[in-house]
Formats: sequence, C-alpha cells, structure tokens
Amino acid sequence: MKVVLARQVVDFVRRLPPEPRNRLRRALRELVNERGDVKPLEPPLQGYCRLRVGGYRIVFAYARRGTIECIFAERRSVVYELLVERLRDRLKGGPE
Repeated sequence: MKVVLARQVVDFVRRLPPEPRNRLRRALRELVNERGDVKPLEPPLQGYCRLRVGGYRIVFAYARRGTIECIFAERRSVVYELLVERLRDRLKGGPE
C-alpha cells in the first residue's frame, strides 16, 4: 500500500504540538500496513474511512493500485461537519 496525503492533511499535522504530531505521523506510517483504528463512514460519507488517533481523525479512501488517499484531518469534534461542507458539491453529484 502507498499512502498519499492531501495538502490539508500535511498542513494540519505540521501545525500540531510535537506529541500529537508525532502520534499522527506514526499512525499514517502504520496505515501503509493497514493498521490502526479504522472504521468505514456512514452516509453521506460512505466510500470513505476514518483513522482514529486519540482526539483526531484522518479521513481517507482506498484508491486504485493499492493507494490510500488521505483527504482530510481535523479534531474529532469538528472533522465530519467540516468535511461534509467541503465535499458538499461532490456528495450531491455536482461539479468538483
């Protein structure tokens, strides 16, 4: 497996204090081996999964050729609302 990180994920992880930043980086490395607290998401985010790392969530999708695309990372309390807002057009079948 290969893990690809969206710019938002990279920027989010970089802004964190050292301890949670290191935990998230470790969890992303483990995702290559499909390890971690992973759970498929329910509608309207079906097709995506979440990786739980303490109070943080990384949302990703399995893509072609053994690739995992990490598309969004945020604190648990707001991650899903922000992601739905960001993907609203795509989830409704509108333009991307």
